[in-house]
Amino acid sequence: MRLPSLLSPRRFISLAAVVALSLAIPVLSARAAVFNPETFTLANGLQVVVVENHRLPVVNHMVWYKVGAADDPVGKSGIAHFLEHLMFKGTKAVPAGEFSHIVARNGGRENAFTMEDETAYFQTVSRDRLELVMKLEADRMHNLVIAPNEVDSERLVILEERRMRTDNSPAAQLNEQMSAVLFRRHPYGTPTIGWMNEMEGLTRADALAFYRRHYAPNNAILIVAGDITAAELKPLAEKYYGTIPRREIAPRTRLAEPPQIAARRVTLKSLQVREPQMTRVYTAPAADSGAQSRALEVLENILAGGSTGRLYKKLVVDDKLAVSAAANYDGDAITYGTFSFAAQPAQGVTLEKVEAALDAEIDRLLKDGVTDDEVARAKAHLLDSAAVARDSLRRGAYALGLALTTGRTIDDVESWPDRIQEVSAADVLAAAKVVLKPERSVTGYLIHGEGAEPISNKPLGPAPDLSRESAP
Repeated sequence: MRLPSLLSPRRFISLAAVVALSLAIPVLSARAAVFNPETFTLANGLQVVVVENHRLPVVNHMVWYKVGAADDPVGKSGIAHFLEHLMFKGTKAVPAGEFSHIVARNGGRENAFTMEDETAYFQTVSRDRLELVMKLEADRMHNLVIAPNEVDSERLVILEERRMRTDNSPAAQLNEQMSAVLFRRHPYGTPTIGWMNEMEGLTRADALAFYRRHYAPNNAILIVAGDITAAELKPLAEKYYGTIPRREIAPRTRLAEPPQIAARRVTLKSLQVREPQMTRVYTAPAADSGAQSRALEVLENILAGGSTGRLYKKLVVDDKLAVSAAANYDGDAITYGTFSFAAQPAQGVTLEKVEAALDAEIDRLLKDGVTDDEVARAKAHLLDSAAVARDSLRRGAYALGLALTTGRTIDDVESWPDRIQEVSAADVLAAAKVVLKPERSVTGYLIHGEGAEPISNKPLGPAPDLSRESAP
């Protein structure tokens, strides 16, 4: 998600990542010319994107697959994430565990992550080691070997990871339950890591079937950012990725969420809770909705743009009802985005009073709208916050990868500054009226008290490598 254990229950990404991703599109000229990527497609269907950055002799090499947890078969939740772990178990050419050791011995860093709509693997290495990691990554795209004895131990790792990250965290448990209530039919309601009872039954056959169904060059995007040109990269891409045969890829399916006619609520009590918290999340249009999604980005900044944001100023500074107040729009998805609010009450203030204050601010927004000055300041802040992204090896690759795996185009990314500039106060109010309806929402309370308790502290298996799911 976009704010840590507070807002969208779908993703667990730090606030720093909000800037790195949702704002990671700088303005370099009056006309959109953001990352200036070059792109070409190999004969087998692999799209290749190159973002030049010659500040250092370093490259960031990423392979994004157009498959994520929302593509898990019914009853097999967590298989996309499980396969991500098993992708490090080796091929005929590279023994189990050697992938990471080879990258490390060559001075590089590597990682991977699974989200709802995408899975990505990446390495950051010096320019002269790029060919090596391309060879390694292309090898496991087509030649993965999953030894039977590796499956049981790695299943224990993901079960332990779930226990540590979710089952022992009341905030994560609340997020998970809110997500399941917000999305009753759509797969975004299923946790990315999976439900424990289904994870326990995942098999080698499940993983291999998922691999063969989704891991193919025509279902992937190669993005290389750094000290490289497209002309230099193309022969390497042809050499290592171009020889991998394409596969038939079934269309991605997503069940539509049925119409909601009532606001929903979730309350979680736990003796582990030290500070109460309220969260509210609404379904919202995804980023490919054009003007509406840009208006929601501006609205987020008006409400939560630092200490001058409406929510913080009203709830924290003026009325002193809360010690924190936040809002977030997350549109990086194929079908549904989310718009979320969260607040932590001040000492002696009830959650109900904080929620009433939040409702009053939402009512004021829907009644009076926003001013032209607020919109202008928000747009300037969005553009200024993104201005440094062009210098980063990672931000361009992430912004482009998220866009291309969720149905958007390079032009959508490159034209972002111009589209933000077109947003008006009327656009912001119209988007708010569409999204901020009670029947589209789930409100969550996190309270200290007898209730949900942590799972036993006894480990289920080896300590999981939590860095493996390093969010962008």
